[in-house]
Formats: sequence, C-alpha cells, structure tokens
Amino acid sequence: MAAIEEPDEPAAEGRGGQRVARADGRPPAAVVLDLDGVLIEGEEVWDDVRRALVQERGGRWGPQAQAAMMGMSSPEWSRYMAEELGLPMAPAAISDEVVARVVARYAEELPLVDGAVEVVRALADRWPLGLASSANRPVIDLVLDRAGLSGCFRATVSSEEVARGKPAPDVYLAAAARLGVAPAACAAVEDSANGLRAAAAAGMRVVAVPNRRFPPPAELVEAADLVVAELRELTPEALERLGG
Repeated sequence: MAAIEEPDEPAAEGRGGQRVARADGRPPAAVVLDLDGVLIEGEEVWDDVRRALVQERGGRWGPQAQAAMMGMSSPEWSRYMAEELGLPMAPAAISDEVVARVVARYAEELPLVDGAVEVVRALADRWPLGLASSANRPVIDLVLDRAGLSGCFRATVSSEEVARGKPAPDVYLAAAARLGVAPAACAAVEDSANGLRAAAAAGMRVVAVPNRRFPPPAELVEAADLVVAELRELTPEALERLGG
C-alpha cells in the first residue's frame, strides 16, 4: 500500500475501536511485528539512556532528538548523536555504550506492553511470525528470551543487519525474505511514524498501534489498513478481517 493512499471504500468499524481501512480478499500469510513501542515500552528507555549519555559527556540534547532517532539503525542514530547532538565519541563507541546501558536496564526490569506475551502467542498459533526492529541484536535477543517469546518468532531482523533503517523498507523486506513469504502477503504491526512508513514502503498491509508518547502523524495512521488503540485488540480475528 502507499503511505497515504485513500481507501477505496469507507472504513469499517470493528470491536474495541478497531478500524479496518480496506481489504484485498485474503487474510495475511504472515505477521511481522516491531519491538519497541509494540511489544515493549522501550522508547522511554532508549530516550533516557541516550539523553543521559549526551548530558554526561557535554553534548546538546534537544526536545526532538528521540523522535528523530526512532526507527534509525544503530549506525544511523550513533552517527546522529555524534554529529547532530555533539556527543564527543566515535559512533561505534556510542552504539556500544547505549546498547550496554539498555541491556542493563532490561536485565533489571523488562517493560513489556500489557498483553504482549498473550498476543504474540495467540498470533503465533495462527501465523508464522517475524520481528523487524531497530533495536540492536543483543537487545532483541534479551527481550525475547526474558519474555519467553523466542520460540514464537521464525525470523527476527535488526536494522543494524540491513543497509538502511526505517523509514526505508529494508528491515521488513529482510524479515519477509527470511519467512519465505511475499511482502504483500504480510501484515506489519507498527507504532511510530518511521515504522509505519517502512512497513508501507515494503508493500505490507499495515497495522497501526499508535505510540502514545511519540504519536505518529494522523495521516500515517489513517493510511493504515488496520488501526487498534492498544495491543490487546490485535487478536487473530482482527487480523483475519484484513481479508475482507
């Protein structure tokens, strides 16, 4: 689907405030989920860790810094922190330090989204699942292991493993390839502006669970094929309705 394409038919209301924008006659063959903001309340943790590092080392943290970095791969956001925020460290060292601090935070307490474990397990009973995340590989593996969800995902991809981070479609295309499913047959679950753009650019059917702290623009949410107010609403029945 195009990022801001108008539906051919009026939106249909579902249970729990769900809105289905349109359908192509077939339910998805696979589901690919984002991690931060969808399964884990991670954006705040990344925000806190990056902000603290910049302030400790004499950089310039601005109010838009976290939103600007959402969806970037680790090479991209570490370079942004060095060049735009004035952090006097090499990008590789920035990435290593931020990831180490995030891993330490998650080892103490894992801020899972309410219902995340139940939703993932229910979806995994119906579809092959992929994960397409901007988080680094150590973070992905730690979160899924601690949540007891590693066995639910047939493919996981970090944007550090592809050429470009979100909003480019690379991480979603890689996840679809590893699942062996055409991107157009996948549903992608996203919360952020760059994530929604990436999923749409990959040609997937887009499910929006809008991030409450860093809400995506209304036009991106309206362009999604399915909108749910919270993750618990993302039931197999809701995704089946993407098939009309």
